[in-house]
Amino acid sequence: MGESSSASYIRMVQHLIEQCLVFHMNKNECMEALAKHANIQPVITSTVWKELEKENEEFFQTYMKDQEEKALEMEAVERRIQKILAETAAKDSDKED
Repeated sequence: MGESSSASYIRMVQHLIEQCLVFHMNKNECMEALAKHANIQPVITSTVWKELEKENEEFFQTYMKDQEEKALEMEAVERRIQKILAETAAKDSDKED
């Protein structure tokens, strides 16, 4: 690859990473998606992602904090669903007796 085509490739990867961010993907999800759908090696995605983190430190700190908060919310929702299912199963079991 020439320097121009290398720079163009990196810009393309950067653009695809930005699209992953729009869909609230984390780094690993983005690497998997680009490997599967764009045939980009995960090491390339990871390298470009790291450079974006360096250049946009504040954005990525906020983004990662939001990702962590969403994960905690999802865990709480899942625990509530499991509790409701367990309670429903217990009530159904009581009715059968």
